Amino acid sequence: MVPGLGALGYLLDALSGCAGWARSFLLDVPGFGHRPPRPCPAEVGSIAGAVAAWLEVVAEGEPVVLVGHSTGAQVALQVAARRAERVQALVLMGPTFPPEQRRVLGVLRGCAGALRHETPRLLPATVPYYVRGGCRQLARLLSSAWQDAPERTIASVGCPVLLVRGEHDGFAPQRWVDRLTTAAPDGWSVTVPGAHNFPFRRGGLAGALVAQAARRADLIG
Repeated sequence: MVPGLGALGYLLDALSGCAGWARSFLLDVPGFGHRPPRPCPAEVGSIAGAVAAWLEVVAEGEPVVLVGHSTGAQVALQVAARRAERVQALVLMGPTFPPEQRRVLGVLRGCAGALRHETPRLLPATVPYYVRGGCRQLARLLSSAWQDAPERTIASVGCPVLLVRGEHDGFAPQRWVDRLTTAAPDGWSVTVPGAHNFPFRRGGLAGALVAQAARRADLIG
């Protein structure tokens, strides 16, 4: 599981939900969960490289369901394209950024639409990671995410791809998720209650969604 903007805390329950039926990991990339030195630069492509290398070392020989949320979904998508032989199923939760949000004003509009429906309880689960990462590294990660083009990458991913958005997700509007779903050779999408950070404190839901993708790939019964 790859977090968005390097924040781990809001996905801990999602990790627990997946751990109920599979060996599960939440990856600390680009390393905002600890102080420097960090495992990779704070850029989507570099993080994807680190995750791909991790798959080769830690998950060697095992089927992998790769999960990414927010900018982590962009990372997971790149990894699935680079390591098709390793990633058996892919789950993209709240995938960012549609073309109209690849600039500051567009992102601010997305924020306005999303934050109205988020809970303040997210703050202690995310802000410490952002502070540890620092404004410069966060900006670097966002800039690389804006330069990414998931709509092109997803067309080369042959494994089952489940796209999930919260019904009030301003960063992953329905038309964007529909576009990605159509571009995926084997893609389908679902909408769940909540906003962009819908996996927060909803481990059961997250685990069930990931299991759905695993079943599609015939990894579980």
